[in-house]
Amino acid sequence: MTTHLGAKPRIGLLGTGPWAARTHAPSLAAHDGVEFAGVWGRRPEAAAGLAASFGTTAYDDVDALLQVSDAVAFALPPDVQAPLAVRAAAAGCHLLLDKPVATTSAAAREVAEAAEKSGVASVVFCTLRFAEPTARWIDEQAAASGWFLGEAHWLGSLYGPGSRSAYAASPWRREKGGLWDVGPHVLSVYLPVLGDVTDVTAVRGPADTHHLVLRHTSGASSTATLTLSAPREAAEAALSLHGERGRAVLPAWDGAADAFGRAVDALLESARTGVPHACDARFGARITEILTLAELAAGPGEGPAA
Repeated sequence: MTTHLGAKPRIGLLGTGPWAARTHAPSLAAHDGVEFAGVWGRRPEAAAGLAASFGTTAYDDVDALLQVSDAVAFALPPDVQAPLAVRAAAAGCHLLLDKPVATTSAAAREVAEAAEKSGVASVVFCTLRFAEPTARWIDEQAAASGWFLGEAHWLGSLYGPGSRSAYAASPWRREKGGLWDVGPHVLSVYLPVLGDVTDVTAVRGPADTHHLVLRHTSGASSTATLTLSAPREAAEAALSLHGERGRAVLPAWDGAADAFGRAVDALLESARTGVPHACDARFGARITEILTLAELAAGPGEGPAA
């Protein structure tokens, strides 16, 4: 289903935390192709402050913002995001979702099904799929063949000793840890290159660390070590592929603001053409399903380091 969009589609923002303030709001305000329609948050005072900083309107009523928006961007905890995304789709708003879409498979599928039922476009903002150096690299590796093995480790220090990150105050990150916060980044690379996951094995390491071993439809296997509790000196995000062409290493990328602007462009293109984006809500739901299997396989354990 294609959708008529004006010369400057109106995009609202749901969320007021550090991610919204540092990435979503400045990117929407600076984007020449859209109108920043307004901000809603669970804390009205935070919405008012963020809206004032970027010259837009704060809304106390989320439905009022949906009514004046062609699309909405989400910067909310996943299990707050999911029901609001269903509501936004029913209101006819295209969806620029954050990762993970939800932390239960049922909730993530509801978002995908709501988007499809309403005929709205959806894009999940997996940074590596939209940052220019990494997006190009992923496309190049997906076009190749003969991959045998993937190796990844994403060692975040959000909860490491001495961390002062603004994101450490996030209750959902504290509860769910690196598996759910950085796991989607790794899967967003592996799935288009190595194929869907057919088998999942997982064990726990220190604090919130998870070690995953995955088998893919291409026949390749992959590993991923994920945590938010590494010491700052050990923090690193790296992914490599091994196969007939030797070894390919994911390049570095610089921040998320430019990548978010590209995600906005991708959502608008999908809305105008009716062609689903590869990183849409259905893809996001599949990531949630895989992470759920990994969580079950690993069993109960510690959360992130205190």
